Amino acid sequence: MKNMCVAHRGFSGKAPENTLAAVRMAIALPFVRWMEIDVQLTRDGVPVVIHDFSLDRTTNGHGKVKNMDYEHVRRLDAGSWKGRAFRGERVPALEEVLALASGTLRLNIELKTSGDMYPGLEQAVIDLVNSKGMRDEVVLTSFDAGALQRVKELDPGFRTGLIYDSRAGDPAGRLKELDCSFLSISYERLNPGLAKQLAERGIRMMAWTVDKAKEMRRLAAMHSEIMICTNRPDIWGDTFLEV
Repeated sequence: MKNMCVAHRGFSGKAPENTLAAVRMAIALPFVRWMEIDVQLTRDGVPVVIHDFSLDRTTNGHGKVKNMDYEHVRRLDAGSWKGRAFRGERVPALEEVLALASGTLRLNIELKTSGDMYPGLEQAVIDLVNSKGMRDEVVLTSFDAGALQRVKELDPGFRTGLIYDSRAGDPAGRLKELDCSFLSISYERLNPGLAKQLAERGIRMMAWTVDKAKEMRRLAAMHSEIMICTNRPDIWGDTFLEV
């Protein structure tokens, strides 16, 4: 089975998303080859792993990530909302996740930004990844074309990917314009023609977010190169691994 399993924000179906607990649970499954995480910058310039621009949903804090220093963010509880067993889980620094994943999982790091929201985000992430010797294990993705262009300006050899969720348009053309070799796309937007076209061009495709076995099997039948991004890697395992 070539449709690789990508753990979405770690094993976020069972553990609080984008926490070290979710990362460790994903790593514990030997068939998980990739993990998708989200990165933003604190006010004092530390890359942290969190999805929402606001702290409110996944922590006991309030306000925007960009308005808080790292020391404040790291003191927040990012686990209790998922269950008592995860009380005390923190918003991790990207550096902590890289340390856990190195040599074990490849990472799709989404740059959560829009326009000039996070000046310096791209440089900070590139520097951390390079310092860990992980550039061959990482792709930097974003909805924001400007962020992808800045990555290429800073480090032309760094692998980038476009996140695409439009019902119309030309994703293959946009990838070429932005010099991207990876497409992150809603599973509902993929079709056999597009999958074949991208695979022939050597483009990696990741379909998100797929938590039902029926949809996983449909994507696998569409093309063997489609990576399946899921909150429930255990369901991927039950679907594709021999009993």
